[in-house]
Amino acid sequence: MDITLHTTEQRQAYLLLRLVTGLNFFMHGFARIFTGTGLAGFANGMVTSMASTPLLPSAVLAAGYTIPCVELLVGTLLLLGLFTRAALSLGLLLMLLLMFGVTLKQDWNIAGSQLLYALVLAALLFARQRYDLSWPALFGRHYERVSEPNKSL
Repeated sequence: MDITLHTTEQRQAYLLLRLVTGLNFFMHGFARIFTGTGLAGFANGMVTSMASTPLLPSAVLAAGYTIPCVELLVGTLLLLGLFTRAALSLGLLLMLLLMFGVTLKQDWNIAGSQLLYALVLAALLFARQRYDLSWPALFGRHYERVSEPNKSL
């Protein structure tokens, strides 16, 4: 029988990665909505940026208004530790949409960055059930034993 120990440090590492990712998404959305030229400026900038692609300007404009709001929502949920599975899944769907746009535009440097975001989100989603705990349980000094089923039947 294989026994795996889940230590407080592993859970803290998961939490900190979730918080860093959440802060990144939150600040992307916050900055695009509330600073500089605001949400309208960001959305119109996307239309200009994507002009060389075959995408309809109206679709790009709609995405430009939606993307920062989704970033802000995903970031908030990850920071608060609420609905983390849904937040991580929504973040991955956002990366899929963004990856479609930047690869259509052939902006391979940005595509590489988005691939890294997707990898972090996928890792957090993959490990969520094992390591994501409530705040009080996270800082407790307990170790949980989890055994895998015996595969030699």
